[in-house]
Amino acid sequence: MDLAAAPQSRDARPAAGERERLDLLDVALFVRAALLANVSAAGREFGLSAAVASSRIAQLEKLLGARLLHRTTRRISLTQDGEVFMTRAEALLDAAAAARASVGRGQVEPQGRLRVSMPSSFGRQHVSPVISEFLRRYPGVSVDLRLTDQVIDLVDAGIDVAIRIGTLKDSSLVARRLAVNRRVLCAAPSYLEERGTPHHPSDLAQHECIILSDQRDWAFHTPAGRLDVRVSGRIVSDNGEVIRDALLAGFGIALKSTWDVASLLRSGELVSVLENYPLAEQVAIWAVYPSRAFVPPKTLAFIDFLAAHFGDPPYWDVEPD
Repeated sequence: MDLAAAPQSRDARPAAGERERLDLLDVALFVRAALLANVSAAGREFGLSAAVASSRIAQLEKLLGARLLHRTTRRISLTQDGEVFMTRAEALLDAAAAARASVGRGQVEPQGRLRVSMPSSFGRQHVSPVISEFLRRYPGVSVDLRLTDQVIDLVDAGIDVAIRIGTLKDSSLVARRLAVNRRVLCAAPSYLEERGTPHHPSDLAQHECIILSDQRDWAFHTPAGRLDVRVSGRIVSDNGEVIRDALLAGFGIALKSTWDVASLLRSGELVSVLENYPLAEQVAIWAVYPSRAFVPPKTLAFIDFLAAHFGDPPYWDVEPD
């Protein structure tokens, strides 16, 4: 689909039959290149070589009579004209997508390589088992799944969508909530038999706590209001599986997400504590991606698939029949 480009002046206006045309593929390629800060990565999404992608954007700049991108050997960025055109280009692509979807078989079939990042333990337990189902549903898609507990830059890493758990920091990323992330304080029965059961959040100061990264301050709702408790312990880790192993070994009390320990709580291998004091901070499981403009169908399909698979409430919080 293309759109007649606006003339720069009346004197320069070509005849109607000779009017140069703005190709929406070039516009979409420009938008993705700007969002990814990488022409080659944008080209790959469209099945184009780096040389062809660069050439098409250069043709777009020539057509518009303006330089849209600053180019260096490592990165690209928008020029002042590029920033102005970017806003119009995103609106143009959104309008084109809406028009396409309004008639016939407007829905584009998801296709291409989908690059996904997510926390290691969550990915292994709740995403990896259903990746094959997703790929069977969308035979034109392939998946590059990155399991890491580090928060990575989606644009620099060329990631289409990331799963993040917790409170999101302000950013330019678009976020969609996939599921609630219910958390509980829990311990092994052997630890509670040895050290006793805490009856008030302030009792945690006398207990061995197993800590995730720098999360040493646990906040609770109490009849007297919010109470923040600074906890301590001899095990600190950025990996949830390490904390779960320490819990099962009877080494202390930890704050855990139910997606990780629900089955252990049902089996009695772990026991929840301080149930009468809800946590003050409610968090969620999110899908985040770089921009609303021209989000590939493969990305939206994956997000919708996970949201439907997790359910509301999420399946790990539903008691089995």
